[in-house]
Amino acid sequence: MVPDAYDFWLFDLDGTVVDAEWAYTREVFDRVGDRLGRRFTDRQAELLWHGLTGARDPLLREWGVDPEEFWPAFHAVEDPRSRAEATYLHDDAARLLRSLRGRDVPVGVVTHCAEFLARPVLDHLGVGDWFDTVLCCSNETGWKPDPGPVELAMEAMGVDPAAGRGVLLGDGASDVGAAWNAGLDAVHVERHGYERRGRCVRADHRVTDFDQLPRAGDVPAGRGPAATDGGETGVDAADDRP
Repeated sequence: MVPDAYDFWLFDLDGTVVDAEWAYTREVFDRVGDRLGRRFTDRQAELLWHGLTGARDPLLREWGVDPEEFWPAFHAVEDPRSRAEATYLHDDAARLLRSLRGRDVPVGVVTHCAEFLARPVLDHLGVGDWFDTVLCCSNETGWKPDPGPVELAMEAMGVDPAAGRGVLLGDGASDVGAAWNAGLDAVHVERHGYERRGRCVRADHRVTDFDQLPRAGDVPAGRGPAATDGGETGVDAADDRP
């Protein structure tokens, strides 16, 4: 692990630190489908829930679904208590976060999960006090890979990438893009496999779990490449709502 390689740490939430049981995800998409008068296949539900192919709105439009109708229906069917009870903490994330707590470094969350869901999930798992700040993206803050939410989180944590080395860890291309656009290193954790995702995601560190993070002496100086391209890095500031 590299808890001493960075001065501050930011994490995505869903798919990175926590995940929901598949039965809950399937039920949510069944209920959304009932509201919209259509059915979502298991593969469609997986792609949308985890954002495997990047921004979700273009995917919805490709399937003939209006994002402005989908997202209100999606949030309307989710119950905070049910979501929290169906959510579990990834063991590798727990180990890393406990290590960071032991070193007393600033740690935050930048998530696309709506606040009315994120807070109950963290409280239910008993990890809310593990983070110095939890920023839930919105139309006002912007959405990853836009750097705006990351910059707001860093401001709340009282850290500056120009004065200290920071990193953002996430399971999506938009997390990598947000990190690089904000001047941070990026860790991509591939929890689904590149075959299921359909592509690879470039990052400063690519792992399948956080136990694979390199030792501090193996982390090169400097940050990731400039965020000037799109594609598999996901750095374009496209709408990628949860």
